[in-house]
Amino acid sequence: MKRWLSRLAKATGLLLLLVLLATVAACWTSFGHRATGARRDLMKQSPEWHGSRFVNPQPIVNHWGKMLHDLFSTRRATSPSAQPPTVRPDLRAPPASGLRVTWLGHSSTLVEIDGERILTDPVWSERTSPIRGIGPRRWYPPPLALDELPAIDAVVISHDHYDHLDRATVIALAARGTRFVVPLGVGAHLEYWGIPAAHIVELDWWQRTRVGALEIVSTPARHASGRQLFDRDATLWCGYALLGSRHRVYYSGDTGLFPALHDIGTKLGPFDLTMIEVGQYSQGWPDWHSGPEQAVRAHQWVRGKIMLPVHWGLFALAYHAWTEPIERALAAANAAGVPLLAPKPGQSVEPETPPPTERWWPSLPWHRAAEDPIVSSQVN
Repeated sequence: MKRWLSRLAKATGLLLLLVLLATVAACWTSFGHRATGARRDLMKQSPEWHGSRFVNPQPIVNHWGKMLHDLFSTRRATSPSAQPPTVRPDLRAPPASGLRVTWLGHSSTLVEIDGERILTDPVWSERTSPIRGIGPRRWYPPPLALDELPAIDAVVISHDHYDHLDRATVIALAARGTRFVVPLGVGAHLEYWGIPAAHIVELDWWQRTRVGALEIVSTPARHASGRQLFDRDATLWCGYALLGSRHRVYYSGDTGLFPALHDIGTKLGPFDLTMIEVGQYSQGWPDWHSGPEQAVRAHQWVRGKIMLPVHWGLFALAYHAWTEPIERALAAANAAGVPLLAPKPGQSVEPETPPPTERWWPSLPWHRAAEDPIVSSQVN
């Protein structure tokens, strides 16, 4: 009997090892690749590089007790019970005003600005995960198929987390000859996936590149990076300012609130449109994401005219109700006198002629700011 149990234990251990190895092998390509050689030498010259990784000027603080409380507390409606409504955008005619934004869910947007088309953090895959069939699943199909997209002048990637850098989507766009603008180090992932170096531009904070008549500026953000256990902060994270001949747009990427937002507004604003993340937050990690109320403050600090909330409405990545980010963002914007856009996924909007707010999401219980405040550390 003991011999049989010993053999069973060994067989079970071997099976688990094989499963683990198979899982790692399946993920390996999606993990990406570390920067080496001249690319890594360039990263080391960045003011944000310290020792062996990038570091925020205001370090990120985690509250582990509150994180555990979230984990074991009663779940709210973190995902919709029915598929939210979407709109199939019609992009055949250029925007009359010269500026149009189409929100595609989460942080994926198509920005048409002064004759150029920019795609932000495109994610067309079913899940935000390196493993097929595992990980947060999208709530609705992409409002527009990749092959239905018009010609894209550039894709900007804010950082390498899976809900912002999607390997399958990037490879599909690269097949069309698309140009990619990414933070320092992220180019190593793209080259590893077969994208030509000539189609990749890597930027440090405050550096610039041109796409046609449009200037793209990498702006500071307060976040982190990494695609597996051992590459935390091995690549940079950022936001972007899109500076056209007539219009200016700011995209925050993922960020907690931080003082340099004032500098972005002073140096690069005012902005005709801001796209700032409002969702996927917790008191346990208030420096990783701004939360709705601080997102409205960020909009004011960068000197925005009208704000489009992003980073919500597609994936469940936190424990708040799925409608809570837009409810709280609307409440905060109304209190501050900030114009806010709340389009359906796939809906195109020209910020100069914004449509009235349509409450296309259901009425669900949600926590007000006073009940669940998100307050970033080291910010006055």
